[in-house]
Amino acid sequence: MSETPGRYSHLASSLRRDIHMATVALTPQLVDFRRELHRHPELGRHEHATTDRLAQALEDAGLTPKRLPGTGLTCDFGPEDSGRPRVAIRSDIDALPVPEATGLPFASENEGVAHACGHDVHMTCVFGAGLVLKQLADRGQLPAPVRLIFQPAEELLPSGAPDVIAAGALDGVGRIVAMHCDPHYDVGQVATRPGPITSACDLITVYAYGDGGHTSRPHLTQDLVFVTGQLLVQVPAVISHLLDPRAGANLTWGAVHAGEAHNVIPNSAAIRGTLRVLDARAWEHAGEVLRDAVVSIAEPYGVRTELDHKRGVPPVVNDPVVAQIMSTAGRAVLGESGVLVAEQSLGGEDFAWYLHHVPGALMRLGTRTPGGRTYDIHQGDFTADERAIPVGVEVFAATAVMAG
Repeated sequence: MSETPGRYSHLASSLRRDIHMATVALTPQLVDFRRELHRHPELGRHEHATTDRLAQALEDAGLTPKRLPGTGLTCDFGPEDSGRPRVAIRSDIDALPVPEATGLPFASENEGVAHACGHDVHMTCVFGAGLVLKQLADRGQLPAPVRLIFQPAEELLPSGAPDVIAAGALDGVGRIVAMHCDPHYDVGQVATRPGPITSACDLITVYAYGDGGHTSRPHLTQDLVFVTGQLLVQVPAVISHLLDPRAGANLTWGAVHAGEAHNVIPNSAAIRGTLRVLDARAWEHAGEVLRDAVVSIAEPYGVRTELDHKRGVPPVVNDPVVAQIMSTAGRAVLGESGVLVAEQSLGGEDFAWYLHHVPGALMRLGTRTPGGRTYDIHQGDFTADERAIPVGVEVFAATAVMAG
């Protein structure tokens, strides 16, 4: 990425030092805060205790949070008379229906629920950045007002971002940033890129129907198991050949259900999977291609089909200027070697909805212990090295100053 000109190209050494010293002083408090959140994870749209804890912590810091309808909250502060648009920093707050298997002394106390995607770390980094930026604001060092957004239900479909936006969370916001834990990068590293960084993600179910019959007479009925096999193989092939290969389209099946007996052709079948696309325009077109493919493959065999295509989230497409600001802020905090170019991911992230309204960028936050195991998110044993917390706080705070 090329250097962004003007006031976005550097962070004054005095401000960098102030951000660092404030973060160092706050780190023990933030680690405790993260552990408390980790102990009490809550599923999407049920994050009531989490919202209460966030609100109380912000109020204790002299801030004035505003609760969103249901769960989640926002918090505004900074120079409202600056004439500059507000900079928003967003965190998701929900956990996953995954039993925790970390063995940590602060493991989840809510059976079957865990922060297995690092949202407890996200919340802590945004909260910590808010505390650091509040100190700068009190000293007149914050160039633009800031809004912290703690968003519910990121893991659900439909997700929480559209509801938060409808509640006015982007009113007056000129730029928005977010981070996501990434155990493929070491602590002390962050990564981003301009353009698509994560994928659209849709839920796909294809139902197939026939008359059923005996396996000795497939020619007298509709052989649903055979046709289901054709759909499993051919539909992804059609997607990959009729959409621009640069779009990064991928249809992968996760479940197949057809029949119960060796010698009975069933009268119904279903296959389920996810459709992921990196290019927003191709995502808009993919549903039509998918529908036509299902019909054209099944129809010659006399099989009736029904397609349930649940649109999930669009791809996260980072604004090049905001991505560069985040990278420059990262280099100011971590040095040149601490900022990498992120790989594109076919994972979904509902931060994408905010970027339909204002320019912004998502950054990867390294959570792997250097030389240690590479965990995977959405697994019960996912563990984040807590030394990533001050890294996230400093990069968020530096980004807010530079983007304001």
